[in-house]
Amino acid sequence: MLNSVKASGLRFLWVSVVVFALDQWSKYAVLGAMDLYQSVQIAPFFNLTYVHNYGAAFSFLHDAGGWQRWFFTGIAALVSALILWWLKNTPREQTLLPVAYTLVLGGALGNVYDRLVHGYVIDFLDFYVGQWHWPAFNLADSAIFMGAVLLIIDMLTAKKSAGDNTTSS
Repeated sequence: MLNSVKASGLRFLWVSVVVFALDQWSKYAVLGAMDLYQSVQIAPFFNLTYVHNYGAAFSFLHDAGGWQRWFFTGIAALVSALILWWLKNTPREQTLLPVAYTLVLGGALGNVYDRLVHGYVIDFLDFYVGQWHWPAFNLADSAIFMGAVLLIIDMLTAKKSAGDNTTSS
């Protein structure tokens, strides 16, 4: 078992644990220090603003009546299982791909925990320009985004496999 962890992308699962721990720590710090909808200006473009997100990204389906909590939890559970399978099958030589997967996994689990424990996701990072505010998000969302960016970078920079028959004329 230990050899399969060392020989695969599973060796990077510690990244998911760190992401999950930092995400939960930050959310409980907000819960302990702020009231719902309270906003504290940190910079001319950034506030800490405590909000509940009952939906998904950009509050998608936030007012759907409650079923979305279980729908998004189910999707996250399926994606997490798929990521674990991908990690297990990722060769030791790859590093960028498993790091990307573990960032997404840690973020997904952080938001799933919120949905299961609170019934909503705790968001608090509020960036804005003038009166235009980007939807509030959290560290889990940031990790998912960074993981997705790394997946795209890996896709664009990965060497073609030896079995690729493409030739240039």
